Amino acid sequence: MANKETVKEENTVTIDGNKLKESELTEQQKYFASQIQEARGKRMQLQRQMDRNTAVINSFEAALVETTKEIAEEVLSEEK
Repeated sequence: MANKETVKEENTVTIDGNKLKESELTEQQKYFASQIQEARGKRMQLQRQMDRNTAVINSFEAALVETTKEIAEEVLSEEK
């Protein structure tokens, strides 16, 4: 049976266009990088929530406008 080598790629961080290995960072730099990564993830999550809420608002606004038009048409037809 042949031995298979497993090559594990080290995590990297890109700083000002330069790719650095995580092992080259100080503990403080690793902390900063993890904070940035977590904040970016949170921002993406919040953006998805905002997009979803915008779609919901647009849908309900359209429904409100449509029902308002229907009621106005009913009132006008009753007055004739």
